[in-house]
This record gives sequence, C-alpha cells and structure tokens, in this order.
Amino acid sequence: MDNNLDKLREECGVFGIYDFDGNHVASSIYYGLFALQHRGQESCGIAVSETGGPKGKVTSRKGMGLVNEVFTQETLEAMKGDIGVGHVRYSTAGASSHENAQPLVLNYVKGTLALAHNGNLINAGELREELERTGAIFQTTIDTEVIAYHIARERLSSKTVEEAVCRAAARLKGAFSLVVMSPRKLIGVRDPYGFKPLCIGKRDNAYILASETCALETIGAEHVRDVLPGEVVTISPEGIKSDVSLCQPREKEARCIFEYIYFSRADAHFDGVSVYEARIKAGRFLAMDSPVEADLVVGVPESGNAAALGYAMESGIPYGTAFVKNSYVGRTFIKPKQSSRESSVRIKLNVLKEAVAGKRVVMIDDSIVRGSTSAPIVKMLRDAGATEVHVRISSPPFLWPCYFGIDIPERSQLIAYNHTVEEICQIIGADSLEYLAIGRLDAMASGLPICKGCFNGEYPMEPPTEDIRGEYER
Repeated sequence: MDNNLDKLREECGVFGIYDFDGNHVASSIYYGLFALQHRGQESCGIAVSETGGPKGKVTSRKGMGLVNEVFTQETLEAMKGDIGVGHVRYSTAGASSHENAQPLVLNYVKGTLALAHNGNLINAGELREELERTGAIFQTTIDTEVIAYHIARERLSSKTVEEAVCRAAARLKGAFSLVVMSPRKLIGVRDPYGFKPLCIGKRDNAYILASETCALETIGAEHVRDVLPGEVVTISPEGIKSDVSLCQPREKEARCIFEYIYFSRADAHFDGVSVYEARIKAGRFLAMDSPVEADLVVGVPESGNAAALGYAMESGIPYGTAFVKNSYVGRTFIKPKQSSRESSVRIKLNVLKEAVAGKRVVMIDDSIVRGSTSAPIVKMLRDAGATEVHVRISSPPFLWPCYFGIDIPERSQLIAYNHTVEEICQIIGADSLEYLAIGRLDAMASGLPICKGCFNGEYPMEPPTEDIRGEYER
C-alpha cells in the first residue's frame, strides 16, 4: 500500500452475465466492470463463451491496469459469446502480476471453467498443499486457482457442475463471492457468512451476477435480489436454481462492515441496506456522540461526503464542499519521490480556500489507518485559512488485522494500536479527534449481522495461526 495514500483496499469485483437471446455480452461485462472499478484498479479481465458454439471454447483477455486501458472497442468486438464473466482486482493475497489477473480459465477432462473470485480464504495453503501432493501444478499464487482446481476435481464424481461447486465450496474457509462460467451455466456462490456482496440482476432475457447493484444499473438491468449467504445460484436455459445447503443460521452471518463504511459505491445496496443511508447514519451518530461548535462540516471525498452530510443534518452546522478531487488520478500513478515538493495528497485533493477561510471546520473521513494521509489534509485546511479543524472518523479505530479480503496492515503499523486518540489528534495536527463508537455499527447496518474483527479482534471464525494475507506484509 502506498503510505502517502492511507486508504484500505478491497480484494476484487466480480461480474457475470448469461444472455438467453444469444446476444454477445463482452461489452456489457466491460461496462459492468467499469462500474466496479473502485473495487480494484490493479488488473482486470473478461472471459466469454458461445453456448451454441463448440462446447468449451472460451475467449478471454486480461491485463494489468484499468478496464479502459486493457480493453478497446476492437478487442471487445472480437470477443464473441452469450455467456461470460469479468473481474477487477487489487491483490491482498498473491503477488501483483499478469498471471494472477482474473478470470481464471481452466481446461479439464469435463470441459472448461472460468472463475472470478472476491474475498480471501484462510485455508488456501492447506488446500493448495493437498492438491500439490496429488500432482497439481499451479500457475498462479492466488486463492482462485485453488478453488478452481477443487471444483474441477469434485466435478469428476458429481452429476452436475453446480453439485461440484457446492461440494468444493463446503471445503472453503473464509470470505468468497464467486462467479463461475461453465459451457452452458453461470453459477454464483456466496460464503456462508456473507462477508462479500453478490447480487442477481435481469435485463430483458439476460441474467446477471455482480458484486454491487450499481453495476446492474450501469447496464440497464434491474436488481432481482441478493444471493443469500451460503447460497449457490445456477443460471441456465432451464431458469434459476438455488441450493441453500451451505446456509447457516442468520445470527452466524458476518457481513464486512467496511462495505458500508468505505468499499461499496454510495449508490449501491448491500443485502437490502442502502450504503448511502448507512453513511448518513454514521455521520448522525458522530454528531450525537461527538458534538463540537463549528461553522462548516466537510467530507473527505468520496466516502466521507455522505457521513459529513449526516453530521451536518444532525448538528445543524452547514454542510459544504472544501475539497476538489482530481478525477483523472487513479489509485495507480507515478508517486512523487520523498525529496520532491509534489505531494501525493495534493495531486489528488485541493482545498477551496474561499469555503474554509476564517471558519471552524469539522472534517469527516471514513478511517485512519497509518495516519500518513490525515496530517497533510488537516494542514491543507489550515493553510487555506481554517481557524480550527475538528476531525471525526465514521469508523472505530483499527486495532486488529483482517483475514477476509481487506489489506489492513500488521498491527505495528496501525496508528490506533500504538497511540491513544489524544496522541493521534496531536500527530495529525487536529484541534479534536473522535471516532465512531463501535456500539453504533449494528444500527449503521440496520441490524444485519456484521464482522467487527478489525475493530475488536472478535472474528466470526477462528483466525489462522499464521499470517496468510499476502505480499504486502512481506
């Protein structure tokens, strides 16, 4: 992770579509991935197949970079197929390389599989070792290949591919939302805890699986419903079939709370809860629990904006815009050297001096990880003439690592693990600092069972005894 841009990163975004009218789907996958680009800017890929053509022939393309950098109109037009899957990736486990880009396409004795995965397995190492002992040779270092091999192996003794997927999924531990393409079926899987989102959409005579509802809206599809935690959904010409054998009691579910705080786009809905409304609630709770006298409430774009609006609504302090964001800077750009006067923060954000000069400002952000970004932003506000800067964070302090697909660094690098709130306030140069109370998270998620492990160290399943979270630790 770039120390200058002190933000958490998500594992991935997945997308799948099956058009029963036989229309080519590559361009729809492209626009779906475009809507999910915030979930991963490292690599992307698309794999398509013609269900009426030669069985098992898959056309795929993947590469490093953003969706509009990897795909052109010409490449999309050459990708013929009425069924397909797509993926955007940021690595939390497995190195950043072309080989690790998804979807993975697997040719085996029963045909082909194309697989896209969002999440992180905590037993990937033992599953990989088990396969290696029976002769498997791996081409990548990602969990997804382990999942694909287990599905292929289970398929040898299963009547259907969806049965093989169910049997393989039952052996997986951790977070996984999967989209699987076989020659004649599109399958969606969500882990029994429901860590990561996955939803079903429909457009004319086509069915879609996507990480977020905003991807459905982008291609003109309607949101049918969310895939249930533990559910396996099979889409075929015979219709949609559901297998809930992996489901468990609702109280054991554990959605990632950071989907509501930061990862998901504000216009998305996750298990029936509006991400925008969740962020508004977080801001309201901050205003109730941590009031301060001020003249203006501002959000750090983008995920801080809705929480800032909620704070303003509850406190009665005017809401305003203090930051102008450079929309053309992705999360991957040439970073200035330490000796350079250019700042990574200033390249991305500028302050509207007219908005903040002479004012007491409440600045709302979604999180503080290492603290390396908050200090420059507070300083920018002061340099622009703000007389006071009061920082409010719409999540509790990070104190523990995540094993389920978020690249929270090791505890020694977490500023809240090493410092008190008062010390952090001094480090970032704020007049005051307060975090969202952990007791407010349940209401923020409208009572849905959530995972709070990164805040309180209480995980929904036994965490691994060794760190399996990927190359960023090393």
